[in-house]
Amino acid sequence: MAGEPKAKVIPLHSNSGRGAAQRRAAAQRADAARRHPSLLTDPTGRASAEEIAAVVREIDQHRPGSPGAPEGDTTPTELAKRIAAAADFLRKRMMGDYTVDEFGFDPHLNDAIFLPLLRVFFNNWFRVEVSGVENLPETGAALVVANHAGVLPFDGLMTQVAVRDKHPAHRDLRLLAADMVFDMPMVGQAARKAGHTMACTDDAHRLLAAGELTAVFPEGYKGLGKHFKDRYKLQRFGRGGFVSAALRSRAPIVPCSIVGSEEIYPMVADVKLLARLLGLPYFPVTPLFPLAGPLGVVPLPSKWHIQFGEPIDTADYDESAAEDPMVTFELTDQVRETIQQTLYQLLANRRNMFLG
Repeated sequence: MAGEPKAKVIPLHSNSGRGAAQRRAAAQRADAARRHPSLLTDPTGRASAEEIAAVVREIDQHRPGSPGAPEGDTTPTELAKRIAAAADFLRKRMMGDYTVDEFGFDPHLNDAIFLPLLRVFFNNWFRVEVSGVENLPETGAALVVANHAGVLPFDGLMTQVAVRDKHPAHRDLRLLAADMVFDMPMVGQAARKAGHTMACTDDAHRLLAAGELTAVFPEGYKGLGKHFKDRYKLQRFGRGGFVSAALRSRAPIVPCSIVGSEEIYPMVADVKLLARLLGLPYFPVTPLFPLAGPLGVVPLPSKWHIQFGEPIDTADYDESAAEDPMVTFELTDQVRETIQQTLYQLLANRRNMFLG
């Protein structure tokens, strides 16, 4: 009607999330007032200090980031925590407030950079399931022995994340890697800082003697570079150097079986001539590489399962056992057979290589 005042039009804020939060806050204030009617009915327009405090507490419980707030309202707090963590990381790096061990392991950098990146693959891409992590000791040395496959050593990296995130003590797993890793520019330096070292008996013994949780992949390139038709068939385990290191340090040996790594790069051929020209142990041909170019480097999202078996105790062996070829051969064969049988069991329980 002509005589009536026009309603004031308030434009919507471009940030719809903020507008929704404001509307929720207004509703919460109204609800608080209803719970304390004296705020509205008191003829003096005054309320007691206790009533005002009660209203403030109710509103404060729903403020974003407060302990009683809904989960969806914690974004500002989480963002603030990440900014604070980044600032703290930069401050410590600039001040030199971090430690590096004799092998080059930098736990500060590993926790802040490497592990968060690997968790994207672990949780969202490969969706790794872990079992038997209780078989790893809470403290002290142990040697984790695992199968190796997949063209690129993602299995070692995923095992490292599995131990750090799933073990009750959140221990660091020190990987024994091939010499070629440390000969590559930048890659070798990053590997050192992530806690990896050369796959040799001396380094294995030093890590175990220092009480570190250490991992070795005895198949080496033979496992990484095998054809897809030979998937989950363990290759030869070398000369048993890892067993000698465990015997010398009296560290338990924990067999580890990994299902899922064989499918990330299904290798259908190995171009040996190119491998020799490039100085590589193999040159893989997969359904996507090299035909799909850079896209072929992206691993397929297979479903993974990492199982840690029961430890094999070495404390009862005498000192000479580490130099006895028969003892090392028997233990090597025992570990290999345990991993192979566990792989068969995991495969039998798997419904689909990409669904689990």
